[in-house]
Amino acid sequence: MTENTRSLRNFFLYKCLFVLTFWNHVSLSVENELFTSVSNNFPEDSYDNKIKSLLLLYTNRHQSEASFDWVVIQNTTESLSLSEITNGNVKKLIALLSNFRQGSRLQNLTLTNVSVDWSALTDILQTVWHSSIEYCNINGITQLSEIESYDFDYSGTSMKALTMKKVLITDLYFSQDNLYKIFANMNIEALTIAESEMIHMLCPLFDSPFRYLNFLKNDLTDLLFQKCDKLIQLETLILQSNKFESLLKVSFMTSHMKSLKYLDMSSNLLRHDGADEQCQWAESLSELDLSSNQLTDAVFECLPVNIKKLDLQNNQIASVPKGMAELKSLKELNLASNRLADLPGCSGFTSLEFLNTEMNSILTPSADFFQSCPKVRELQAGHNPFRCSCELQDFVRLERHSGGKLFGWPAAYMCEYPEDLRGTQLKDFHLTELACNTMLLLVTALLLMLLLVAVVAFLCIYLDVPWYLRMTWQWTQTKRRAWHSHPKEQEAILQFHAFISYSERDSLWVKNELIPNLEKGEGGVQLCQHERNFVPGKSIVENIINCIEKSYKSIFVLSPNFVQSEWCHYELYFAHHKLFSENSNSLILILLEPIPPYIIPARYHKLKALMAKRTYLEWPKERSKRALFWANLRASISYNLPMADAERCGEAD
Repeated sequence: MTENTRSLRNFFLYKCLFVLTFWNHVSLSVENELFTSVSNNFPEDSYDNKIKSLLLLYTNRHQSEASFDWVVIQNTTESLSLSEITNGNVKKLIALLSNFRQGSRLQNLTLTNVSVDWSALTDILQTVWHSSIEYCNINGITQLSEIESYDFDYSGTSMKALTMKKVLITDLYFSQDNLYKIFANMNIEALTIAESEMIHMLCPLFDSPFRYLNFLKNDLTDLLFQKCDKLIQLETLILQSNKFESLLKVSFMTSHMKSLKYLDMSSNLLRHDGADEQCQWAESLSELDLSSNQLTDAVFECLPVNIKKLDLQNNQIASVPKGMAELKSLKELNLASNRLADLPGCSGFTSLEFLNTEMNSILTPSADFFQSCPKVRELQAGHNPFRCSCELQDFVRLERHSGGKLFGWPAAYMCEYPEDLRGTQLKDFHLTELACNTMLLLVTALLLMLLLVAVVAFLCIYLDVPWYLRMTWQWTQTKRRAWHSHPKEQEAILQFHAFISYSERDSLWVKNELIPNLEKGEGGVQLCQHERNFVPGKSIVENIINCIEKSYKSIFVLSPNFVQSEWCHYELYFAHHKLFSENSNSLILILLEPIPPYIIPARYHKLKALMAKRTYLEWPKERSKRALFWANLRASISYNLPMADAERCGEAD
């Protein structure tokens, strides 16, 4: 063909197609003449080669019987898309498709919104089968009715794949075999029938060339392909979103599929509660999708032994049984959205490389996971309700040494418990070594206990703590008895200017010097002395407490003899107790003789404190200074008593 001839031919084609695009009423005869003229004047191969990317829109606005009533969406060298196919224009469609005989460039055909009966559909498929088309996609078949037997001729086809979606059958009563046998026996590599409420599919009559079957979103059940041994070349089988219930029967279904590699059983109703029969899977099966079913831990009893990639996402699995059969070839395992409480070990997955356990119930993942799974290169464990504790800190510490094996770290790993840490990323969670090391904590607690025992022993021995506790108890008991005896007399009435506490060895000085000098003369001082004022019948401790409480001051005659007296210690203790309980300045210390610090017992720490902090009167050896001594002492105990006299500390007011 010369260059001028080709140019003339192209010009003629474009002019004709331009007219067809903008004219609404083009008669069928004109259209036929156009195609006949083009076909007769130019060889078919040349005709196909020159139609490139021409957009043809055939519309029928007035529904004229003579006009085209389908829409050509796109027509290129290799692809043709048509829409709005009805019983009224099927013959025209078949006539059009008949032009693309085998050897033509047209390989892809898409039909959308097809509303025809069974006979018209089979005629379309039969025409496609003997054309150059290799891939046919029919989407939206409605009003499919009058289903009857059809003797389909599969010979001499170029077809490789057929896809049919959203097929609506309006017949209520028809033979299932008439419908399914045409598709079951197709001699193509790939067949897809999806979203069509299909309830069954027949086993092919002969060894099928199917390598790919996709029955997505139908109503297929466990009866599918049972005991079917004709799908020996099938490699991929997709049965997602159907109504399968028994995992055991699914395994039987695959047992005769010698070439099956990928099986998708996701979003079904599969269960496996354990059975007497053993599951029988195709040995060639390497990838299995069982996600979104109702499987429990027992699923691990029914898995293909040679599986490499397994998806068990969104089931009801609580743990991976330790006694399960080994899946030595398994490399990828998805257990997301289950009920796992911990990371599974790899005792049954010796080749595992990728593990997904996201969105489970893992509070504290095992820190030894990577030790038991040395081949794992990526772990997805985020979005779990982690409890931030010492055990979890071991897992966090492990992440730092894992070399980035935790997928989604750190954003997907957050504390859920306790509540005060909720939302905290695990990388920001820290506890001290002491809080998390049990042995160190025990040793520390033991040392603290030993230290406490040592401190208590020191207090008991050096400071005589038991003695003070006993004195406190006696003070409390005496006060309680006084409360019950005189409940209305809460405060004792002062009867004496001073209570005198001294050692018996210093009694001569008290009787010959202290008492006479204070009590002589007008306005003499009333002194409380144990020999003359203690009440017979009461305990010594009770008499001491009563005398101290009914005296304005307490005079302590200090000497080496004083610190050796047990009763002087009692009197000093109770007087000191009054000093703090009543917030008064009632103590007067007279140093009769110097007291070397080393002879003061350790339990007399209060005496040491008083002598260090408080001013005391020192008995002068020179007589010339004694007048001043007595004057200062009298002034310190000067007080107008409510009652002038009393003979005993314990007498009633």
